[in-house]
Amino acid sequence: MDKIIITGGRQLKGGINISGSKNSALPILFATLLTDEECKIKNVPTLADIKTTVDFLNFIGKPALKNKDIVKAGKSKKLNHIAPYDLVRKMRASVLVMGPLLARLGEVDVSLPGGCAIGARPIDIHLDAFKQMGANIELKDGYVKITAYSGLKGADIEFRFASVGATENVMLASALAKGTTRIINAAKEPEISDLADMLVKMGAKISGAGTKIITIEGVEKLSGCCHEVIPDRIEAATYMIATAITKGDVTLKHTNASHLSDVIDKLIQSGLNIKIKENEIKVKWVKDLKPINVKTEIYPGFPTDIQAQWMALMCVVKGSSIVEETVFENRFLHVGELQRFGADIRIEGNSVYVNGVDKLSGAPVMVSDLRAGAALVLAGLCAVGKTEVLRIYHLDRGYETLEKKLRKLGANIKRVKAD
Repeated sequence: MDKIIITGGRQLKGGINISGSKNSALPILFATLLTDEECKIKNVPTLADIKTTVDFLNFIGKPALKNKDIVKAGKSKKLNHIAPYDLVRKMRASVLVMGPLLARLGEVDVSLPGGCAIGARPIDIHLDAFKQMGANIELKDGYVKITAYSGLKGADIEFRFASVGATENVMLASALAKGTTRIINAAKEPEISDLADMLVKMGAKISGAGTKIITIEGVEKLSGCCHEVIPDRIEAATYMIATAITKGDVTLKHTNASHLSDVIDKLIQSGLNIKIKENEIKVKWVKDLKPINVKTEIYPGFPTDIQAQWMALMCVVKGSSIVEETVFENRFLHVGELQRFGADIRIEGNSVYVNGVDKLSGAPVMVSDLRAGAALVLAGLCAVGKTEVLRIYHLDRGYETLEKKLRKLGANIKRVKAD
């Protein structure tokens, strides 16, 4: 097992390329199960979750191979309708196999994913939607068995909240369903629009992606295609905050600022200098930053996946600020670890009250989840002295070559074997 060691205090300077979006690549890779033909997916990041998904496709019967940033999903063999615990437990996004296999085979058995460090994240919204499309649901021995032997039927499906995963799963399932499906109160994230673009290239009939109502007219068959994944907006936001916390000057290339409007607005309000060009964001610290309150919301609001990183920044901004979490319960596990750096923060309900301090001090810390881990790395970059970050396998799920990119920008950071 590896760990990251950081000696803080260096300004980040230079430029890096932003990788393809993990949260977009995963449903797009599962979408290849909707056709027996070959699909070529470009700009796919090299991450643990991507490897798990490629392994998953091969197990199901869709031969897939990743070479650099391209995944080729070849002509399908006979598809397997069972998604076992050993695969599903590694990655919650594995539940996205339900929609394609239900559409193709009329049945799917998926191990229940359980909870995770940031909350229960139930799949009942997915299952309720499939029921409305005519599927039968049976829970037994830790598995959910879904059947629709006569095929799925289009339906008007209204979500009680705009679930990204459920929106993706219903889009995947309804692409081959009989009739028209409308997803009401759909998620509006850029990753949803990217999946829709991929499905349309395959021959699906989809309109309204990126709005509250998505309409899918089922077709009889989908074909192979070539598609390029959008840039990772969460990775880009993380490096923007890394620049701010180290008083740096960094240019982010191969990115899309329109996907980050709320984060960019908050950073500008705090006093950071940000200039936007086509596919490029230039970030520069020019003066002491001001404390800014944030409240996480569904897109296009402030992303819950940036909450921890923002909190790390506010820990070293003079004055008081409030970070309110409204999307996930139990997403403050990083608070205790930030306090080990000397941060003055406290939890009250679903909010964290932050009083900025003059400096943080390096400390040994432990990662609880992907974005919490990013916050600890950011704190280590600006802390005085040495920081050791343990359990970094969480970071490998969502940040491609994190320490290499930071080192390119001048950070004193290395990955070593843990004792």
